[in-house]
Amino acid sequence: MLLTLLNGCARNETIHRVQGHVFGTRVEISIYGESQERADELSGKVLSEFDRLHHKFHAWQPSALTALNDAIARGEPYAADAEMVDILKAATMLAESSDNLFNPAIGRLIRLWGFQSSEIKPKSPDPAEIRRLVDANPRMSDLRFDGTTISSSNRTVMLDLGGYAKGYALDRAAQILRAQGVKAALINVGGNMLAIGRPGDRPWTVGIQDPRGEGSIAVVTLRDNEAIGTSGDYQRYFMKDGKRRPHIIDPRTGETTDLVASVTIITSGGKDAGTRSDGHSKPLFVAGPAHWRAMSERLGLKEVMLIDSKRNVEMTEAMRKRLEAQQAR
Repeated sequence: MLLTLLNGCARNETIHRVQGHVFGTRVEISIYGESQERADELSGKVLSEFDRLHHKFHAWQPSALTALNDAIARGEPYAADAEMVDILKAATMLAESSDNLFNPAIGRLIRLWGFQSSEIKPKSPDPAEIRRLVDANPRMSDLRFDGTTISSSNRTVMLDLGGYAKGYALDRAAQILRAQGVKAALINVGGNMLAIGRPGDRPWTVGIQDPRGEGSIAVVTLRDNEAIGTSGDYQRYFMKDGKRRPHIIDPRTGETTDLVASVTIITSGGKDAGTRSDGHSKPLFVAGPAHWRAMSERLGLKEVMLIDSKRNVEMTEAMRKRLEAQQAR
């Protein structure tokens, strides 16, 4: 997992955990202050929502997203719904804010590298085909919205929300649990986590995965409506000719990014803390060791840790202070 749940401590009440497998990864819902029966019922609602989103936004199995991509490829409009429009508009704003280093429109490049698959195998894409797709310059700004009808001025746009949908799922889970009166919960979707309240007299505590070793490289606590997300090169990747090829593609070159091992960010506030914890880490990963700080400032991110491929650790001052405060407890 990108982030490893360590504990959520409470003196007198139990934390009930329910696990599942959605979005091609492990998910876990930890609920505090409820009976086992009630926790199971609430977790079931969340898992059902995750399953709905998984089937709606899957990038290569038949889904509403693949239907949209097929329509774009034909040069035809697609009748979507308000949820899809809202997600794509928000993703477009992030793409434009990040100079398109975050770019869900490059699904054809992701597919070319073999990452639109449950089983990752080494591949050597044709450099000429990579160049063709880069030159076609698919961007989120190519999308056109007319109410809930979506079209594109660029037929090479193929949407892949693999770097965004897990965060949106966190926010949807939080909305469901808060609406049911849950006072404390921790939602984990593939290592991206969002906290609700606190379990008793201690906050939720999570570990930041060491990208090149076992266990955690640091431990942080999460307050209410804070989310933490990591983009890393150690889950979906393949090795070829001695080089690591992770699933995160640089839209400017069409090549995989091999200078960074992981980027972890903490986001908070509003109704989209989970979405931001997922999407906002991607442009920092692509920006790399030389430019991640400037991109962090541009996106308004205060708490960031980057570990490069040589295991050098850098972080913002706010993240450093947070970790120091945690160590002092």
